Amino acid sequence: MSQYQFLLWEVKGGIAYLTINRPDKLNALNFALLDELRDAVRTIYDDESVKAAILRGAGDKAFVAGADIAEFIKVNEFNGRKIAENGQEIMTMIENCPKPILAAINGFALGGGCELALACHIRVASTNAKLGLPEVTLGIIPGYGGTQRLTHLVGKGRAFELIMTGDMISAEEAWRMGIVNHITEPGATVSKCEEILSKILMRAPVAIGQVVETVNAAFNETKDGFQVEANSFAICAHTHDFKEGTQAFLEKRKPQFNGK
Repeated sequence: MSQYQFLLWEVKGGIAYLTINRPDKLNALNFALLDELRDAVRTIYDDESVKAAILRGAGDKAFVAGADIAEFIKVNEFNGRKIAENGQEIMTMIENCPKPILAAINGFALGGGCELALACHIRVASTNAKLGLPEVTLGIIPGYGGTQRLTHLVGKGRAFELIMTGDMISAEEAWRMGIVNHITEPGATVSKCEEILSKILMRAPVAIGQVVETVNAAFNETKDGFQVEANSFAICAHTHDFKEGTQAFLEKRKPQFNGK
């Protein structure tokens, strides 16, 4: 992973730690960084030694403070759709990843950074976090899926207000709205993510992947969520892990899942 210029990668205990590493730019997303993020997420999908991931920003000021405005000045009606679709594709890869990806949010998570956090399965924010989609202040709207994912989390009325005003909200407000799962003191977001993953990684990996599939189906109008659930239930029932889990329960011991 040494080929990355703006992204740090480390794997410990089956967890991939992805750090957006542009602290001098408040970890703003430029196009090269997005390409690196796409490659890293593909590795999470494909590398069997990676069981989960934690996404964070370098330094203590920002998770990701938005897109790199110096590059966004070049956006126009001819390339705008392609740029938005590229960002949406990367966020959807994260959202659909069968391995849990958690966001450890420190400081600013604005614009594309907020959209990146929204794409993760679980979000942990520090008390100094500020979240928002301020794109309207630049004469544009969120383009990486933020209008859709925020609406799913907080409802139509709140989404309209947050996106139309471009206001930033505190970690406490984000927690009350259901945008973030937990709030920690600064510096403790990663350890809280690790605590959550310590439980998830004890569960059957195939079942965890099917949880992602079925929960996401609830928000996909092209899918029958109940049918997806039934199909996923059948997939799990065919696994060695299901047999191991039920046998371990009957034998009053901890199961030893192998992801098959």
